[in-house]
Amino acid sequence: MPIMRSRIQPQSVVYTDASAAYRVLDVSEFQHRRINHQKRFANGRNYINWIENFWSAAKRHLRRYNGIPAAQFLLYLRECEWQFNYRPAKRLLQTLIAWIDLKEVAR
Repeated sequence: MPIMRSRIQPQSVVYTDASAAYRVLDVSEFQHRRINHQKRFANGRNYINWIENFWSAAKRHLRRYNGIPAAQFLLYLRECEWQFNYRPAKRLLQTLIAWIDLKEVAR
């Protein structure tokens, strides 16, 4: 909870599945909404499938390294986040080229 409190603003809404592990969130400063996958996978426009999709992609990506030093784990995870947010692969290259071009213009 201390880590979550330091990163989640009090007026935020946090969506989780119905796991009992998330009960601690019910007494937090932010709003907690559960989506029970046994009944439905979304509540209107609110769903948690994107985070499950991200972790699936991250695990698949990280598995190829056959172990990551704990000190660098967040860097590897940030790489997964970047690849996930700027997919497909063709867009990754276009984004990097655009960023390099912006740095050249700034010089």
